[in-house]
Amino acid sequence: MLIDHVTLRTADLEATRHFLEDLLSLTTGSRPDFGFPGYWLYSGGEPVVHLIPGGGAAVGRNAETIDHVGFRLEGYDAHRRKLDTSAISYSTMDLPDLGERRLFVRTPGGILLELVFREGEAVN
Repeated sequence: MLIDHVTLRTADLEATRHFLEDLLSLTTGSRPDFGFPGYWLYSGGEPVVHLIPGGGAAVGRNAETIDHVGFRLEGYDAHRRKLDTSAISYSTMDLPDLGERRLFVRTPGGILLELVFREGEAVN
């Protein structure tokens, strides 16, 4: 099984769209007319992130909700330079047992994104 897409509810569609296009190299593409605003953002010809309007409430840890969204990417150093150059705050996590490095960033509306980079083989 694969996850088909993730839908993010945001109070600022335009800022979130630009953020994800810049950070993840997603492109805005075709979207059915649902009768309300939104965007479908594509990677490799597939709409992997859907953006829809939200009410603007702060993201909190007290409600039942999805905690974060993880994206598998390539090029850890290049992505980290992009975050530094763009002055986007982030935190890091290295998991040498899994051969992975991770960057954590928040969208303009506060949604947590985990950028996962599988840079090598796990260390046994």
